[in-house]
Amino acid sequence: MTGPATDDRTAPSRLPDNRAAAGPGFWTLPQARHWLVVGALLCAAVIALGLAVQLVPGDTSAELGVDQGLSRHHGAALTAVAMGINVLFGPLVGLMLVGVVSVYLWLVRRDLVKAVAFGLVACSGWVASEAFKLLIARQRPDPKLLFDPLAPETGSNSFPSGHVSFAVALAFALYFLARGTRWSKAAAVAGAAMALVVAWSRLYVGVHYPTDVAASFLAASAAVVLLTGLWNRFAPRIVERLPAAPFLPSHRP
Repeated sequence: MTGPATDDRTAPSRLPDNRAAAGPGFWTLPQARHWLVVGALLCAAVIALGLAVQLVPGDTSAELGVDQGLSRHHGAALTAVAMGINVLFGPLVGLMLVGVVSVYLWLVRRDLVKAVAFGLVACSGWVASEAFKLLIARQRPDPKLLFDPLAPETGSNSFPSGHVSFAVALAFALYFLARGTRWSKAAAVAGAAMALVVAWSRLYVGVHYPTDVAASFLAASAAVVLLTGLWNRFAPRIVERLPAAPFLPSHRP
């Protein structure tokens, strides 16, 4: 079944599991055909990878060699980029960026539904990463074993990376905004590149292992897949019960 009709800037996708429509102002998100199964499999893959790196002898030591190799070859320009990413995609600044975009969508574009959806998708990576961190509880790389620790961090919250999970979810959220426009392909490419650069930076800084950042792509993707399915199934029913005016897009040219 197709999603509800929207304007040309947000043309709906064909979503077989979408059940309800909330009028022309509702923003339907792209949804996997079997979103619940896909999401569950992605979560299972994250857990399996987390348990493997905890149980396989020598795995952490081998991965530490990657961090040590990068630490030995730090350069001023790359260090500036990595440390900038460390701040930009951290919780404080990251939430501010998401908030700015969401407020713009709400107050300028007058589309509260899209603002809420964007914020939920963008932050879903963080939520997923925090849940898996508690479950796996992997120790971060020991900064004492690095040649040039740039942002020494310790604790059992290494797996997966919150920075990378946020970058992946943000890439999805920005692509969803651009979807159906001439910017969709550029947004997809830029989002993928952004996530990869953030993943590199976490290894360069020395606060995560390679499998931590790899698992972040799976964890964030799982969160987005599950969230889009839940959004398309339940959000229209909620919106239908609320006053329409504050939630509808402005349809400005």
